[in-house]
Order: sequence, then structure tokens, then C-alpha cells
Amino acid sequence: MKRLRISAISYLNTAPLMWDFEHGKPGAGFDISYTLPAQCAASLRDGSTDIGIIPAVAYCSIPDLAVIPGVAIASRRAVRSILLVSKVPLDKIRTVALDTSSITSVVLAKVLFAKWWGGQRAFSAMAPDIGQMLKEHDAGLVIGDPALQIDRSQYVTYDLAEEWIRFTGKPFVFAFWAVRQVALPDIVSGFDLAAIFQQSRDHGLKPENVDHITREWAPRLGLSEAMVKEYLTHSVHYSLDAECLAGLRLFYQYAVECGVLTGAAPLQFLEVARAAAS
Repeated sequence: MKRLRISAISYLNTAPLMWDFEHGKPGAGFDISYTLPAQCAASLRDGSTDIGIIPAVAYCSIPDLAVIPGVAIASRRAVRSILLVSKVPLDKIRTVALDTSSITSVVLAKVLFAKWWGGQRAFSAMAPDIGQMLKEHDAGLVIGDPALQIDRSQYVTYDLAEEWIRFTGKPFVFAFWAVRQVALPDIVSGFDLAAIFQQSRDHGLKPENVDHITREWAPRLGLSEAMVKEYLTHSVHYSLDAECLAGLRLFYQYAVECGVLTGAAPLQFLEVARAAAS
């Protein structure tokens, strides 16, 4: 079988998903690279990778992808790593800097403003340096590890997952694995791609492996081990289950209604796409 190219996200929240690829046999069968969410989507779009954990919004703009079922980066409560950080209360915000690393959270922020927070805001793309963002804007959207490192006592902050759940009662899905359908003929019969990614997630979430990830990442991020472990075990939800799929479809619907997305492609899953290819 041709070696498939995987593009993964270089944030703490991806570490459990990559456990088997970094510590087990599956890693030997793939070429793996790490990048930021926006670039992960770009590499799937230009064909330089075959499989990526893509921002949920990117699925709507990249043709001929199949979703690998069962695995996601989602949240059913405050996620702590997707923050709107502000100098002023929400109703005083007029200008917002948007993290260039992000795609989905940018759309989520615009949906929240358009549908529930009210008022017109001016948005600008910027690198995720909160100090510089707030020199030039009232607020800044920061995602991933930089958001976890924000000292929230210094600012007015809004957790975007928490806000979405408060308004909709649904979980929020930030990213999931997807494979380019043109790569499916290179996968030999009997090779269960979905099981490989699901099992890697399951192994990464075993308590002893969460402890391993925690010890590795806490000093890297300058966070306490307790905070890292809490984030991995409670803030992030790693299953693309029925409730998450309902939340994802509702997000697509609202993004289109608010004019933030031009359209939302129906979700096509790996089993259906592979059956069609064969």
C-alpha cells in the first residue's frame, strides 16, 4: 500500500489522537507532518497531504473529502482554548483581531456576533499575539495553545464553545479527520482506516497515557500538570458522536444563514465514499 500522508495539528489537544502514530506500529505506515489548523486545511486542498485533522469549516470548501467517523476535537462545555480576549465588555467591542491560525473559530465568532451578541464589528486577521492584537483592536480571538496560556485575570474573556453551548444546547465540533477521496484506491482491501484513527484516540486517552502527555506538555506550555490534565480529560471531547454531529450541522446552518459561509456540503463518511470508489 502507498504510504499515506497525514497532516496533524501541532496543539496539545491533538496529542491523544496521535498516540499510536507516535508510540505504536501505525506510525510506520504513514508520513506525518504537524502544522496549524489553517495550514492543515490548505495542504488537503492542494493535495500535498492525503489525511488531515481539518477545521470543521474547511470541509465546506474542499471538494471530495470523506470524514473518518467517530473522532473529533469537540467540546460539550467551556473548552478554554478558544477565547475572545477583550479590553472592554462585549457590548463595547467594535474591532476584533482574528487569529490567522484559525478557520472554524473565526466563523464561530462571526456567528456569535451576528446571531446573539448583536451589532456590527470590524474584523481583521492577525498573528496570535494578544498584546499586539489589543494595541490595535478592542478584542482578539486566540485559539489553541496560545489561548491556554492567556492570563484571563488580566482581560475580559469569552469562551466561544461555552457561549455556543449556552445559546444552542449543542456541543461544538472544531475539527475532525478527513481523507481525500482520490487517495482511497491506494488503501488496500481490508485495511480499516477508521479503526486505526479510533484506536489511536482510545489509546491516547488511557489514564496512563494522559499522564504521559501531561508530563510532556505542561513544561512545554508553561502550565501546571493539573491544568493540562483537566483540559485533556474534561474540556475537550474526542468523539464525533450523534450529539456532536447535530451540533455540527446546526453550526453549518447558522453560518450559512448569517452569510459567513456560502454553503455547507453534506457530510460524507469514509465507509460510503470507499464503497463508491470500489
